[in-house]
Amino acid sequence: MEYDCDMQVTLDHLRRYAVSRSLFKPTTLGRAIGKLGFVQADPIRAPARAQDLTLRHRVSDYRAGDLERRYPRLPLEEDFFVNYGYLPREHHRLMHPRTARTVWTAARAAQAAAVLEFIRGRGAVHPREVDAHFAHGKVTNWFGGSSNASTQLLDVMHYRGLLRVARRDGGTRVYAARDTVAGTVEAMADADIASSRMDALVDLAVHKYAPLPAASLGQLVSHLRGGAPQWTALRGAALARAKQRLGHARIEGNDWYWPAAERPNSTRWQPDDGVRLLTPFDPIVWDRRRFDIFWDWAYRFEAYTPPAKRKLGYYALPLLWHERVIGWGNVTVADGELRHSFGYVGGRAPRDSAFRLGLEAELARLRLFLGMAG
Repeated sequence: MEYDCDMQVTLDHLRRYAVSRSLFKPTTLGRAIGKLGFVQADPIRAPARAQDLTLRHRVSDYRAGDLERRYPRLPLEEDFFVNYGYLPREHHRLMHPRTARTVWTAARAAQAAAVLEFIRGRGAVHPREVDAHFAHGKVTNWFGGSSNASTQLLDVMHYRGLLRVARRDGGTRVYAARDTVAGTVEAMADADIASSRMDALVDLAVHKYAPLPAASLGQLVSHLRGGAPQWTALRGAALARAKQRLGHARIEGNDWYWPAAERPNSTRWQPDDGVRLLTPFDPIVWDRRRFDIFWDWAYRFEAYTPPAKRKLGYYALPLLWHERVIGWGNVTVADGELRHSFGYVGGRAPRDSAFRLGLEAELARLRLFLGMAG
């Protein structure tokens, strides 16, 4: 690694480092997820799901839906980490057995036990099979609507580690019983084990999203309450340890953190000249605080914003060129055609012919990814 250890790390270094380290050379699906450490999932398709839009830049010859199709054969798990998504089993094991923040009533525990026995007998079960067998009825969901109580119970059982997602059926999770390891619960209560696992989880999050301003690092550690609720009280100490072991510098009034083995001012971090449309959940985009600092404009995810109040669009995709996010695109598929519109921070598209050719190439890649080539 070539770098000048005496050279001050600048914001320009951090920007190039953030883009280049995340957009590594495309590789296999399994290796790409291993390098990322975690891939956030989202059900909206505009024009494809977030996990697919993330992976298409990092997996060779990736097509929309490849993750869902290949998931049953890969050593991956769906679960909640700092948000919901896919991660290698070695990382998933760091959070389990998970102790939920709420205690089940005796009736709820008995209901879950009956469902678990049913699933063990079937091997893998679609939620509608559970609902047909138990007739749990309806409940109010998170959005104020109505959902099958069976679906909600399965979600909770999955979160608690009783179930795993075996595969997807048309986007719906199909569940199987999860094997438990004897003695693991007792081990997880050990203070040293808890601290070491929390450190590993923090490092995993930092590896995914580095470099991070201090406030964003604290936000990520706070989000670990969802992935490892049993260690909620340990988050403060874990954050303090992370700030001691991570690489760091104070730049233009902000403290920044990154993996200690990496050097943001290394000449290895050289973003290419490609044009890319990124999902709102891409690791380059996810930290809105960092986004504002790097590119001096506010990107906002507006899918849940009333249409009249949207400024960028329902599912605006940040538009990256070199190391700069210069605008956004809204892309849909209608009548078998890819339809798109773009907005630019500077008010108009760059006049450079290299940008125009790069954007045309990106749209061609997007068509191929969506199975529209030809």
